[in-house]
Amino acid sequence: MTKYSIGLDFGTESARAVLVDTANGAIIATAVELYKHGVIDDYLTTSGEKLPPDWALQWPGDWLESTQITIQKIMSESKIEPNNVIGIGLDFTACTILPTLKDSTPLCELEKYQNNPHAFAKLWKHHAAQPQADKVNALAKKQSKNWLARYGGIISSEWLIPKALEIVENAAEIYQAADYIIEASDWLPWVLSGKLKRNSCAAGYKDNWHKNDGDVDSKFLSDLNPKLANLYSQKLAAEVVPAATKIAGLSQKWAKKLGLKEGIAIGAGIIDAHSALLGGGISSPNQMFMIMGTSSCQLVMSKKEVLAEGISGVVEDGILPGLFAYEAGQAGVGDIFAWFVKNQVPSEYQEKAKKQNISVHELLSNKAAKLKVAESGLLVLDWLNGCRTPLVDAELSGLVLGLSLSTKPEEIYRALIEATAFGNRLIIENFEEQGIKIERLVSAGGLSKNKFLMQIYADILQHEIELAASEQASALGAAMLGAVAAGSYDNLKQAIDKMAAKPKEIYYPNLENKTKYDILYTEYKNLVNYFGKQSNLMKTLRSLKNSN
Repeated sequence: MTKYSIGLDFGTESARAVLVDTANGAIIATAVELYKHGVIDDYLTTSGEKLPPDWALQWPGDWLESTQITIQKIMSESKIEPNNVIGIGLDFTACTILPTLKDSTPLCELEKYQNNPHAFAKLWKHHAAQPQADKVNALAKKQSKNWLARYGGIISSEWLIPKALEIVENAAEIYQAADYIIEASDWLPWVLSGKLKRNSCAAGYKDNWHKNDGDVDSKFLSDLNPKLANLYSQKLAAEVVPAATKIAGLSQKWAKKLGLKEGIAIGAGIIDAHSALLGGGISSPNQMFMIMGTSSCQLVMSKKEVLAEGISGVVEDGILPGLFAYEAGQAGVGDIFAWFVKNQVPSEYQEKAKKQNISVHELLSNKAAKLKVAESGLLVLDWLNGCRTPLVDAELSGLVLGLSLSTKPEEIYRALIEATAFGNRLIIENFEEQGIKIERLVSAGGLSKNKFLMQIYADILQHEIELAASEQASALGAAMLGAVAAGSYDNLKQAIDKMAAKPKEIYYPNLENKTKYDILYTEYKNLVNYFGKQSNLMKTLRSLKNSN
């Protein structure tokens, strides 16, 4: 009899659930639910308090509500008997952390703390902890901590330690009241099963855990702030297990809510981009997977460990057992295009798109596709949400060079796309210069649907780009976790080989565009070196802005 697993994919704005045939990976049903409170980055939902710059919070109740709604929808739509669903796996944005009580109750749900923003979930793109990240990096360098080299020599404000230190320094009562400060990808399985374990993917990439060395030592944390010394020993006191490990069975309470059978396997979670690698069908070394959405994440596995500069991390068994998994990323990609359409496109373009019954993005893409390479005279730095890789600096900002009174929206739109592709090329070159060869590129995510964008990427990267067969690669990867946790497969590699389809499309580079793009890329790197390494201008401007 056919068995099924459920994959839950928790993104920045919404959650997706898929019901998948464990034998072949066929997606039987899918449902998406927007978070009721969205991304809380302007005003706190409970009090109306204006949030400072660079904050990004979420209400954890939205995750549970979306879980219930989407699973009920896919079960209703598919008419599959609940007894035939054997496991649930999930992925989540990271580093998204949440302070909770011992019973998993989020502090923000308690009346005492409901108006304190530090009691909320801090989303991955919460960048307000940059001062704390600076302190962590400075002390780690001063004390010659070897773990820093595993993250390219610097860690980000998005990660666990800076965010926890931010709570300690600005809301000590929240830190003290929290029994746990836990990754969202661990909190959800905890709630569903009643048992808490940490997944090695988030622990390794975002929480500075190491398979052999364990967590960051308490002496270092105490030197940062004495109150922080118990972060790992108490606030994260749980066993670290690989993704797809069975945490426990679905609790009676949640089985009833979801309409599923009590006791089905709940698998340890994984970071959303890393889950997409599974769904994209990659199970071998030296193949880069690019998940392209609001942000971009580049992942590649290798048989060797290289402490490369300018990466987001290398974790043994970080994705698949027996391989070292490397992560890099761009903090803003789709977000940049969305910002431009929302704030910079004139009304006549909006009206024209409406008349043609297409999106403004499609209208701009159609117009931009008619331009020749370098015809606009523009060059952009894609740091509108900071630079994650290779500079790991959230305080850097965007730049548009070459504007004139004749510049048109489609020219800027194309230059923005090209800039994100240049940023991707910089990441690939950084890997290869340090001995991690990239032999194959596979892409997935919402932006992969834009043929114009994908061709620009192929031209700039001068590499074939294969498009993952599944449009829900992350959710499919999560379903693989559920299938392995339930025992359908012995390991993830087996699940990938059976459940992931071959790429459905390949983009080939246009060699005629190579020369001009190489020239533009050289100038892009000059801008990176100047504004990212030599000049403090961007940080001065940010400081002046934040002082008002």
